[in-house]
Amino acid sequence: MRLLWVLLLLSPALALRLATTTSVYDSGLLDDLLPLFTQRTGVRVEVLAVGTGQALAIAKRKDADAALVHAPALEAQAIREGWVLEHACLAKNAFLLVGPPQDPARVRQAPDVLEALRRIARTQSPFVSRGDRSGTHLKEQELWQKAGVRPGGAWYLESGAGMGQTLRLAWEKGAYTLSDGATYQTVGKKLGLEALYTREDPLLLNQYSLLLVKGAKEEEARRLLDFLLSPEGQRRIGAFRGGLFQPLFGRCVLPVR
Repeated sequence: MRLLWVLLLLSPALALRLATTTSVYDSGLLDDLLPLFTQRTGVRVEVLAVGTGQALAIAKRKDADAALVHAPALEAQAIREGWVLEHACLAKNAFLLVGPPQDPARVRQAPDVLEALRRIARTQSPFVSRGDRSGTHLKEQELWQKAGVRPGGAWYLESGAGMGQTLRLAWEKGAYTLSDGATYQTVGKKLGLEALYTREDPLLLNQYSLLLVKGAKEEEARRLLDFLLSPEGQRRIGAFRGGLFQPLFGRCVLPVR
């Protein structure tokens, strides 16, 4: 498994704890950004990669100073709860339905993503869910609901794991899954899974945000946010591995409310 770039502080006063979604971790983006941030500021970062729901829970307990997440509804809830110092949208990409090249449910021919999910359910083709209250899992649940399907039974599996591990399980089981575009490109594509439904669709928009925690290491967290929103930070995000993420320059395209 790729070694995550994690720096632990020589001086505890400068430590910054970042809880991040596994999709960002698995893409390798932080390995590109954080060494430069430390070089520029002297602030070293300890990274904890978990699902978005868990990342926000960790931040709420002040066991992290910032959280990089992708679930607007949960982010809005955190803001309403009053523990978020600042919130900014950093980047976007898209969710994809990926699966075996044989495509037994004929997802490629589906007119829209909701019909693609209905086809998977009707044919009872294996589908692997994150099942971990991550941003990807919440999006998957939203899509099943809009499709009018209650997934369950032997064909519906839960990994309880991060995006990279979920893609590996989907490959092993010959199953479909919902993935963010970046982790598919860095993990799923190499395994032999195919992106079967890739059409532009507002339902599949995936927005990443950084939340700073009140009463935590606010100064260091602000420096990280400033770096990520700077022209240099946004340029590096947009250029990473040929454009796996599109920078948002702090402007949200999905409402956080």
